[in-house]
Amino acid sequence: MKIYPVILSGGAGSRLWPLSRAALPKQLLPLVSSKTMLQETALRLADWPEMMAPLLVCGEEHRFLVAEQMRDIALEPLAIMLESVGRNTAPAVAAAAWYLQAIDPEAIMLVLPADHVIEDRAAFHAAIERALQPASEGALATFGIVPTAPETGYGYIWRGAAIAGSDACYQVERFVEKPDAQTAAGFLASGDYFWNSGMFLFSAASYLHELKQFQPAMADATETAVRLAYRDLDFCRLNEAAFAACPADSIDYAVMEHTSRAVVVPADIGWSDVGSWSALREVLPRDPAGNAVRGDVYLDNVSNSLVRAESRIVAVIGLDDVVVVETADAVLVAHKDQVQRVKQVVGHLQETGRTEHLQHTKVYRPWGCYEGIDLGDRFQVKRITVNPGGKLSLQMHHHRAEHWIVVSGTAQVTCGDEVKLLSENQSTYIPIGMTHRLENPGRLPLHLIEVQSGSYLGEDDIVRYEDVYKRV
Repeated sequence: MKIYPVILSGGAGSRLWPLSRAALPKQLLPLVSSKTMLQETALRLADWPEMMAPLLVCGEEHRFLVAEQMRDIALEPLAIMLESVGRNTAPAVAAAAWYLQAIDPEAIMLVLPADHVIEDRAAFHAAIERALQPASEGALATFGIVPTAPETGYGYIWRGAAIAGSDACYQVERFVEKPDAQTAAGFLASGDYFWNSGMFLFSAASYLHELKQFQPAMADATETAVRLAYRDLDFCRLNEAAFAACPADSIDYAVMEHTSRAVVVPADIGWSDVGSWSALREVLPRDPAGNAVRGDVYLDNVSNSLVRAESRIVAVIGLDDVVVVETADAVLVAHKDQVQRVKQVVGHLQETGRTEHLQHTKVYRPWGCYEGIDLGDRFQVKRITVNPGGKLSLQMHHHRAEHWIVVSGTAQVTCGDEVKLLSENQSTYIPIGMTHRLENPGRLPLHLIEVQSGSYLGEDDIVRYEDVYKRV
C-alpha cells in the first residue's frame, strides 16, 4: 500500500526565540542533531519501500530554504506546495489531499509536522503499520502518545472502545484541551488518555469527505486553490486568492472533533514537539550534572540547565535550572520553568517595531546568504556568500553605492554595460543608480565584503529588473 507523507512546515516557532525567527523557524534549524528538524522528519521515513516521496507544505518565504534542505539530504520531494498566507493545519492538509487524490485516488496520507522529535524510529514505523488497516477502511487515525508525565502543555485524547479486528486501535471518545495539573495527573493514572501528537494517517478521500461535511467552505476554497495552482520554478503555488479566502482552522477543530470516523493508535515512540527550551533540553544529551550544552560554553557549578552559544564564548557560574541561549544579536537568560514566557518577549519586539524576532544578522537567500558586520551613520558592512552557480538579481539602488572586495572564489560582476571577472583581493565599485548584478560562475563558494554607503541603506531600496528566482 502506497503511503504519501505530507510534511507541514509552517509556523514561526516563536517559543524558541532567539534561535528561531520568522525567517528561520525551528523546523529549519539543527536543534537536536547536525540535521534540521525538517530533514530529520523526511529521513525518518526514507528507508520504507512503501513510502512515497514526501509532499511538503510551507510558506512562500521559506520555499528556497526548504528546497535547499531537501537537496542537502539528496531527497527529491513529490512537490513543495506554497501557501500564500497561513491558514492553520486543516486547509494545508486539505490542499495536500486534493493534490494527492488527483495523482492517486486511493492515496493514503501520513500527516506530520516538520518540527517534532521521534527517538524510536522502529516503534514509530510499527505504529504506522497498526494504523494502516483502519485508515484503508475509511477511518481517520491519529497517533496518541503514551504519556510519561502529567503534562499540562499538551492536549489529550480519551480513548474509547477497542476497534474490532485491529491491533491496538481504539475509537476516539473525546479530544480534551490542555488540562490543569490535577486533571493531568488523573489522566496519567487512568491509562485511558494519550497526548495529542498532531500526526495523522487517513486516505485523502476520507479526509475530504469529512471536510465537505463539516467545513464545506474550506473544502471548496482549497479545491479551487489546488485546481488553479500553477508551477513556479520547482514549486507548486496554490492560487493566492482562493487560498486567502479559505477559513483558517486546525485539523482537530475543523474535522477530528466532529467526525465519527476518528480512531487513536497508541504510540510509545520517544516523542516531543519541542515546544519550549525546557522541552528541548529533555531530548538532548546531558552531562552528569544534567546540563545540555552546545557551542563554546564554560560551566562552573551549574546543573540541570541548557546553555547554547552560537557566536562567542558563554560562561555560566553557580546557577541551576536555567536556560541561556546566545546568538549574534540577542541573548536569552531564563529559569527553565519560565521559558513559556519567551513568547512575551517576541510580542514586545513586535510592538516596539524591532526586528530581532524576524531574522538573524545572517540572512539566507536563494543564491546564498549575507551577514551584517557593522552599521553606522550612512554606511554598513556585510559579509556575502554566493553559492556556486548562484546569481543575484539584476538590480539598481536609488540611495546607496556599493564597494565589493572579493575574499575568496570568483565573482562575475555586471556594472552597466560592463561585465568582468574578479578574483581574490580584487575589488569594484557600484555607483548609485547603476544597474548591476553579482554572480558566482565557479565551483567553490564566493565570499566577499560589501561596504554600502548612502543616505538610505534599507533592503527595500532594490529595483529588480531580472531575477532567476522570480522574486519581486
